[in-house]
Amino acid sequence: MSIDRIVMAFAGVVIWAGLGVFYVTGEVLWLIVPAFVGLNLFQAAFTKFCPLAIILKKLGVKPGQAFN
Repeated sequence: MSIDRIVMAFAGVVIWAGLGVFYVTGEVLWLIVPAFVGLNLFQAAFTKFCPLAIILKKLGVKPGQAFN
């Protein structure tokens, strides 16, 4: 599995988790979590800066096309 796929899978899990906690608790502040992840994915598409990708690269995970 490449860094690209791991980053997207992790982002999806965090988004769903944030939405799930919001659904259970009803606390609107939990919507900040998926909003932050979405914003980070958007900026990473243009800047190629993603903290998780940097960590995974240091751990020796195979890079994909996006984070070469």
